[in-house]
Amino acid sequence: MTDTHKTRVALLRAELKKRKLTGFFVPRADEFQGEYVPAFAERLRWLTNFRGSAGIAIVTLKKAAIFVDGRYVIQVRQQVDEKIFAPFHLMEEPPAMWIARNLKKGDRLGFDPWLVTADQAKRLSEACAGVGANFVPVETNPIDAVWNDQPARPSAQLATQPTQFAGRTGAEKIKDLRKGIGSVDAVVLTQPDSVSWLFNLRGFDVPHTPVAAAYAILPAKGKAQIFIAPEKLTEEVKAHLRSNATTHAPKQIGAALKALGRAKARVLIDPVWTPERIRELLVKAKATVVTGPDPVMLPKARKNRTEQEGARSAQKRDGVAVSRFLFWLEKEAPKGSLSELEVAARLKAFREATGELRDLSFETIPASGPHAAIPHYHATQESNRKLVRNEIFLIDSGAQYIDGTTDITRTVIVGTPTPEMKDRFTRVLKGMIGLSLARFPKGTTGSQLDILARQHLWSAGLDFDHGTGHGVGAYLSVHEGPARINKSDRTPLEAGMILSNEPGFYKQGDYGIRIENLVMVHEAKPVSGGERPMLGFETLTLAPIDQRLIDVGLLSEVERQWLDAYHARVLKEVGDYLEGDELVWLNRACAPL
Repeated sequence: MTDTHKTRVALLRAELKKRKLTGFFVPRADEFQGEYVPAFAERLRWLTNFRGSAGIAIVTLKKAAIFVDGRYVIQVRQQVDEKIFAPFHLMEEPPAMWIARNLKKGDRLGFDPWLVTADQAKRLSEACAGVGANFVPVETNPIDAVWNDQPARPSAQLATQPTQFAGRTGAEKIKDLRKGIGSVDAVVLTQPDSVSWLFNLRGFDVPHTPVAAAYAILPAKGKAQIFIAPEKLTEEVKAHLRSNATTHAPKQIGAALKALGRAKARVLIDPVWTPERIRELLVKAKATVVTGPDPVMLPKARKNRTEQEGARSAQKRDGVAVSRFLFWLEKEAPKGSLSELEVAARLKAFREATGELRDLSFETIPASGPHAAIPHYHATQESNRKLVRNEIFLIDSGAQYIDGTTDITRTVIVGTPTPEMKDRFTRVLKGMIGLSLARFPKGTTGSQLDILARQHLWSAGLDFDHGTGHGVGAYLSVHEGPARINKSDRTPLEAGMILSNEPGFYKQGDYGIRIENLVMVHEAKPVSGGERPMLGFETLTLAPIDQRLIDVGLLSEVERQWLDAYHARVLKEVGDYLEGDELVWLNRACAPL
């Protein structure tokens, strides 16, 4: 690994010298800023060997650094040669800080303006300017120039999302969206899940996320324009789009942006997601650039009734598969022969047996013993570990079905837990239950609820370093904005939003615990004498929680009642689809405390 990546860094540095650049900024992103990127866009992995879903490298002629968030601080040191790349925490020591310390007057740090957002470009340009350096857009990516066996761009054909699952036609969605953008002449949409949801499209270019890799321009009047490779359009898709949009090759977006400038249009972009190149082209065309949130994000997050029902159906189907898997795991794991990758494959097989699986919603995380202490552990042939008696096993997984997207984590004991394991597991469970039971006034944000999931860990001097919850799409991205449950999010929760509820605890080098259900925000029943409309959560996920890891004495009466009621519901809704030993096991796993 070391020699390969040392050579690749040397090749990049030689290319930078040719271009008179001091360094180059390498994000994990492709031009759509998605969590998953096609193989040709895995430039960060190719250069560094880092395999996480988020990260940044900066390579200068003499130094190199890699920046990752709290999920990957352990993983980055396992995968990346620290003799080549110095690792930094993305939040505590961000790239802007590194630039201030390592660049000097006259330096030219290059970047690909299709891979860096307008907001990122502004921040990093300011950081460079602070030391007299320049943040320089390049016309072509220097990594592509030295990556000799770079994969081809994907060309999978699109599919339509039938109205029976989408709930509304594209025309209906566009009509509603235009009501909210009356102050501008056009919106440029750059997030594939926004384009996919708005036009009822699905694509298959990247693993696990069925989005159409496309940009779109939606004018206040007239047809939209969608920019996507022509070979991806079937006759069915062309017919589906014909009444609402015209389709164009990606290279034609420059001309379309220039046309907006000639029309002196006011154009809305979301600088958090829009590539710097698009902003730059609009400015050069003399369009008036208006910045604001992607207007599709909120209506997409507020699932309509059809999407809500689809989510319930998908969760029940998935719960049957996961429950069958947990029965199998409890029977086979103590024998000592199972490996992490074998277990992940078996869980996928149970989902495939439903006959409805379209894909996993992310790569399954099967984490045995100390691997469970790595929140986003990635199992490989090299790291593949056996499940060991008296150790914790954590499995985080999800599925894509045409009617919904799932995400579930269960932590189980193989053998007998220690008192400490039970204490920590129960504190995590108490946090998950506390959030499940929350009632809150309209306007409440995820950051205001986050403490409910952490309070019982905090009382013992413990915490976890990831968010408590993320939004989930409707047969779209398993990680969807804009709402989240974490320490800082400011987006008010609204009815119809689906989020994860996943507190955890991680003891480095020993074990990790996470319990995750998906929940949907709904209108809560009025409180007698109450003065404000309230919201609450409907739990969607249906699968047993391992009672062998619970210290019942730590649970309050309310928490015990919630868990018993949850397990009774699992038994009722999942039990109808099980029989024989599986049903006997489910009755035992869901028995009242």
